[in-house]
Amino acid sequence: MKKNIPEADNKNSRLLGSLEKLGSAAIAFSGGVDSTFLLAAATSVLGDKVLALTVKTPYIPDQELEEARNFCSGQGIRHRIIHTEILEEIMSNPFNRCYLCKKHVFSLMKAEAAREGIHHLLDGTNADDPNDYRPGMMALKELHIESPLLENGLTKKDIRYLSRKQGLASADKPAYACLLTRLPHNYEVKTEELKRIEKAELYLVSLGFAISRVRNHGTVARIEIDRGKIPDFMEGRTVKKIVRYFRSLGYEFVSLDLEGYRTGSLSK
Repeated sequence: MKKNIPEADNKNSRLLGSLEKLGSAAIAFSGGVDSTFLLAAATSVLGDKVLALTVKTPYIPDQELEEARNFCSGQGIRHRIIHTEILEEIMSNPFNRCYLCKKHVFSLMKAEAAREGIHHLLDGTNADDPNDYRPGMMALKELHIESPLLENGLTKKDIRYLSRKQGLASADKPAYACLLTRLPHNYEVKTEELKRIEKAELYLVSLGFAISRVRNHGTVARIEIDRGKIPDFMEGRTVKKIVRYFRSLGYEFVSLDLEGYRTGSLSK
């Protein structure tokens, strides 16, 4: 009797086949669920013909960089970190910020890959992403960046399932977006505020709020967490600790958004 193979496994087989045909590839590697899975898949069929590229900017937390570095080091994967400052064009956090940023950082990675003689730069866009608000995807299209997870129909659910099956620590990692998404549009980007947001979110994670965002409105912190965790947040001692810590960072007012965590809440 023929064993039923989950559709995710079939998609994964197609993915591996398409990656193998490339011969070599550079992977835009953030350390998130999608890019980690893609990097592991590419390495499994291309070996040392894979180069992981990570761009470090002031709006990418140091912890994300460290996790990306540790993964590559642990797996013996070639890894290059490209440092860049905040583009002048996005210092006011405009509505097309994501497009401008993606165009810049992927141009840097594409040039780095070309210097290595690698003609395929891949990113971790998955089959769910076109259904979300993703203005940066236009930049990827213009630069001819390849998205094999999307092309092979792999959804976020598929990727998490396959990541668990392969023992990747990133399988259950919460979704992440750069720190600029914590700021309102048309708001001056200040490095010190980005650092403050990073520290505030790390503190929430340390208290057990793994799914959380600190939306920065000047001296006001608007905290979004998983709605199911709101009762834990409102526990007296927890609230006091959070308020005390946030005020030590420079926030005058600390608020909890009763709608809970949701993507793109500052993009509306």
